[in-house]
Amino acid sequence: MRILEGQGVTKNFGGLAAVSNVDFHVDQGEIVGLIGPNGAGKTTLFNLISAALPFKSGEIRFKGKKLNNLKPHQICKMGVARTFQEIKVFANMPVFQNVIVGAFFGKPTRISGADAASEASQALEFVELSEMRAVPVKDLTLVNQKRVEVARALATKPELLLLDELMAGLNITEISEAMELVKRIRDKGITIFMVEHVMKAIMGICERIMVLHHGEKIAEGTPEEIAANKTVIEIYLGEEAHAGS
Repeated sequence: MRILEGQGVTKNFGGLAAVSNVDFHVDQGEIVGLIGPNGAGKTTLFNLISAALPFKSGEIRFKGKKLNNLKPHQICKMGVARTFQEIKVFANMPVFQNVIVGAFFGKPTRISGADAASEASQALEFVELSEMRAVPVKDLTLVNQKRVEVARALATKPELLLLDELMAGLNITEISEAMELVKRIRDKGITIFMVEHVMKAIMGICERIMVLHHGEKIAEGTPEEIAANKTVIEIYLGEEAHAGS
């Protein structure tokens, strides 16, 4: 079943097409990767899905319902959560308070304080941050700040999670742990659509990969098909390999 799909999705900034006539879909239970050079339109597409940016051309549907013209909080309450390329946390607040925000405000119906606290605690346990619940987020390492974002997203009880460069800036050990976390999230029944530059992660955990370049979709397929695609190698994978990614 297609949980998310877009047709002819286009977003212009002035005369520049950041996303140009892109068709895409994500099936329920999949981990789908979205790759491409810097400026390819990956985060812009996530911003369109989550309504962080408006658009007029094309259509995006979640479980068959149009997302066009909805607000970010409405889309979150439908069951779509996300993390951000640049971490967005309440830096001076403790870890627990950051996560309980998701439990309180990400649901379609009201939730009691006790239930919100329980769900926040479960999300923190899932990402292995329970012992840091009272620590201000600004005092955490980068990898743990990213886990706070994931926990906050999980506290909204999403059916679809958009991960925007979860592994950027992490070391090899942290990347491996993040890969396992993503797989555990999918095993909970949450579908994953992820933007990532770390090819080890994309090739290792995604069932399908979509490639953007200058806002256009240039390829789509299994990791093996993408790794063998001459256009993708020339535009992106060769560059990444040369950079040692």
